[in-house]
Amino acid sequence: MIPNVRPRRDDRIDDDAKLRDLGYHPVLIRRMGPFGNFAISFSVISVLSGCMTLYGFGLVTGGPAVMLWGWVLVGLMVMFVGAGLAEVTSAYPTSGALYYMADQLGGRRWGWYTGWLNLLGLLGTLAGIDYGAAMFTGALLNLQWGVEPTPGVVMLIFLCILMLHAALNLFGVRLVSVLNSVSVWWHFAGVTVIVTALALIPSEHRSASFVFGEFVNDTGWSSSLYVVMIGLLLAQYTFTGYDASAHLSEETTDAEVSAARGIVRAVGWSWVAGFVLLAGVTFAIQDYAGTQNSATGVPPAQIFLDALGLTGAKLLLLIVIIAQLFCGNAEVAAASRMVFAFSRDGALPFSAQWRRVSPRTGTPARAVLLTVAVAALLASPALFSKAAYGAVTAIAVIGITPAYAIPIFLRLRYKERFRQGKWNLGRWGVPIGWTAVVWVAFVTVLFCLPQTNPINVDSFNYAPVALICVLGLASFWWAVAGRGSYTTPTLSSGSGDRELAEMSEEIV
Repeated sequence: MIPNVRPRRDDRIDDDAKLRDLGYHPVLIRRMGPFGNFAISFSVISVLSGCMTLYGFGLVTGGPAVMLWGWVLVGLMVMFVGAGLAEVTSAYPTSGALYYMADQLGGRRWGWYTGWLNLLGLLGTLAGIDYGAAMFTGALLNLQWGVEPTPGVVMLIFLCILMLHAALNLFGVRLVSVLNSVSVWWHFAGVTVIVTALALIPSEHRSASFVFGEFVNDTGWSSSLYVVMIGLLLAQYTFTGYDASAHLSEETTDAEVSAARGIVRAVGWSWVAGFVLLAGVTFAIQDYAGTQNSATGVPPAQIFLDALGLTGAKLLLLIVIIAQLFCGNAEVAAASRMVFAFSRDGALPFSAQWRRVSPRTGTPARAVLLTVAVAALLASPALFSKAAYGAVTAIAVIGITPAYAIPIFLRLRYKERFRQGKWNLGRWGVPIGWTAVVWVAFVTVLFCLPQTNPINVDSFNYAPVALICVLGLASFWWAVAGRGSYTTPTLSSGSGDRELAEMSEEIV
C-alpha cells in the first residue's frame, strides 16, 4: 500500500491559500502526500545511483578510507544544509523553490542568479544520473550478450532512458508520486539484498582495517590532504537533489510541513543507507586493480562478478539499474518544475512556451521536454572525452550546491524579512544556518580544483568553466531581456492570478 497519494480536500484548500498569499495562482494539481514528497528527494539522492556510479572515482581518490569516512563527514554537513534549507522551504513552498526564496529575501538579482545556478545543477544532475544508468546498463548488456559498451552504445542507451523518463512524466504527478513511493522501498530492499549477498556468498572478504583505513592515491597528486578533499566528491555528488521536495511543493498537501520534512528525512535516511552500501561493497572487493580496470567499464559490476559469479552479478546490476531509473525519473520531475516556475516568472528565453500546463494531466509538459533535451546536450561530450562524465557530475555539484546555501545565507543576513513557516529550527536556525553556509563555500571552492595530474584535455576539471559560462549567460540574458521580463509577485498580492490562469491552456 502506498500512502498519501490522494490528499484530503481541506489540505488542498489551505495549501492553495498559502500559495495565493505568496502571489501565485494554483495551476498544478496537488496529488502528492507527505510520503510522496519525501520519496522524490530520497529517489533523487539515490545511493544506488550516486554511490555506485562514482565508486570507481572513489577507488582512485583516496580509496576505501576516504569513501567511508568521507561519507560520514559529508553526510553530517549536508544534514546541516538540508535542515537550513528546509526551514526556508517551509516559509516559501513554491515550485520555484531556491530562486523564489532568494528573490523574496535578497531581491531580484539574488533570485535571478540563484535560479540559473539551480537550473544548471538540476539539469547537470539529470544528465549525470541517466548517463550513469546508461553505463550500468551497458555493463549488464556486456555480461549478458557480450555487447561492447562503447561511448556510442552508452549514448544511445542514455537517450532511450531520457525518452522513457519524459514519457512517464507526461502522464502527470500522480504516476510520478506512485513511482517515487515504490522507489523508496526498492532502494531499501536493494541495499539490503546487495549487502547481504556480498556478505554471505563470497568466501573471502577484506579486513575492517582495509575498509576503514586503506588509503589509495592514483590521482597523480603528491599531497594526501589534497586527495582526501577531492575524494569527498563521491559523497557530495550523491547528496544532491534534495531540493526536489521544495520544487514539488505546489503539488504536495500540507506543503509547509511536508516539503520541509521531506528534505530532512531524505538526507537522513540516505546517509544511513549509503554508508551501509559502501561498506558492504568495499568488504567484497576481491581484486582492487582488476576492479579499477574492469572490462565492463563499471567497477561495482566487477566486484559483483568476482564475488558472486556471472548470474549473481547480473541480478545485482539489475537492482542498481532499476534504482537509477527511478532516480532519473524523479529528477526529471524536479527539474521540469524548476523550468516551469522560472518561466512563469519570465526568466527563460521563450518563457511563454515552457510555463504552459496541460489541464488534462496538470503537468508542465513542454518544460518536461525541454528538460530532457538540455540534459541530452550536456552529456553529449561523453562521445568524445572520457572525462566528460566526471565533468557533468562536477557541473551538477558546482551549480546546485551554492544554490542551496544562498537562501540560507539571505535568511541569516536579512532576518527582519524572514517569516518562519510551520516547520522551523527555532533558536538553532542561526548556528545551523551558518554551519551550512561555511560548508557550502568550502566545497564550492574545492570542486573547482583539478582532480588528476597531469592536467590535459581528458583530466581537466570543467566545473569552473561551466560556472563561469552559466554566470556569464545569466548576466547576458539579464542585460538583454531579464531586467525587464523577470519578476516575482509581491507577497499577498495575488497579482499572478489572471496571467497564470491563461497558462493552463492545453498544449497542442
